[in-house]
Amino acid sequence: MTPSRMPARRTTLAVAATVALATASLTLQQAQAAAPGPQALTAARATGLAQRLGTEFAAGTAGSYYDARSRTLVVNVLDATTAQQVRAAGAQPRTVTHSSAELAAARVLLSHRAAVPGTAWSADPRSNKVVVTVDSTVTGDRLARVQKAVADLGDRAALRHTTGRIRPLLAGGDAIWGSGVRCSLGFNVTKSGEPYFLTAGHCGNASASWSPSYGGSVVGSTETSSFPGHDYALVRYTSGSVSHPSAVDMYDGGSQSISSAGEATVGEQVRRSGSTTQVHDGQVTGLDVTVNYEEGQVDGLIGTTVCAEPGDSGGALFDGDTALGLTSGGSGDCSSGGETFFQPVPAALQAVGAQLP
Repeated sequence: MTPSRMPARRTTLAVAATVALATASLTLQQAQAAAPGPQALTAARATGLAQRLGTEFAAGTAGSYYDARSRTLVVNVLDATTAQQVRAAGAQPRTVTHSSAELAAARVLLSHRAAVPGTAWSADPRSNKVVVTVDSTVTGDRLARVQKAVADLGDRAALRHTTGRIRPLLAGGDAIWGSGVRCSLGFNVTKSGEPYFLTAGHCGNASASWSPSYGGSVVGSTETSSFPGHDYALVRYTSGSVSHPSAVDMYDGGSQSISSAGEATVGEQVRRSGSTTQVHDGQVTGLDVTVNYEEGQVDGLIGTTVCAEPGDSGGALFDGDTALGLTSGGSGDCSSGGETFFQPVPAALQAVGAQLP
């Protein structure tokens, strides 16, 4: 090889290397651009995706919530591999410390040590903790008992206070009238082809029959009622009653048709209709909530920022045409604000063997 040819070869190698690097860089950029990532989702689609990912990657995830502003599903993950899988599925992964199993164990401890009336708790996916709420009636030794249980859980739990009293929202008034009590109708349903409606279990416990007005003729009789433990009741329309489509009274002269029942998602914007305070909006804050009423413990509820007042019990929680829950209880009111818990509709339908019309 002569000296005069060496520079030419170096130039050729340098050009080839540059081309190779440019090609590799372009390929990487293309791969990154093509890689799937968080998708813009409706709340309904986010709910379905959350359920699927929670099942497929149960060991590597720890809850999820819907970010309404960015319209993305945020999924708590425990490792990098699960994060990649969650992102590929169209959700936004978020690395957290505590697993679902750890938070579940914390809830068990609370059930043994902090189950006093006026308390409620659920796993909060935003903080990755079990948030324990105490109302204004929890004082003295009972408050100290709850504080000790929360403290023993370290950073797995947090304590918050709410004004007012956590209670079932039962009243004496109008809407659907029972034996001296007033509640709200939730959703019209059918069972074995016959017309029924759902309301709250503590309402069903209080009355065996129901009228649409005070002192009016009976239009339904309580067939099944579950409270505490759960909070749903199935009322059968009396003979001669007409089966109505399932729709929610919007108290503006119109109604919202209901075509299906679905599970709620933390972060989802929802609406509630009830006979006392009519229609109010809010957001889902927790799922599988445990609430300790004076009457006993109720599990599996939906926690929300929606306000409600006595007489709203049994009323409908919904998102568009999807039935989500039946008003159970809560604290506060619709003047100063409050929080309300709901019995999930899908679980109630399954328990009583009914379907939406």
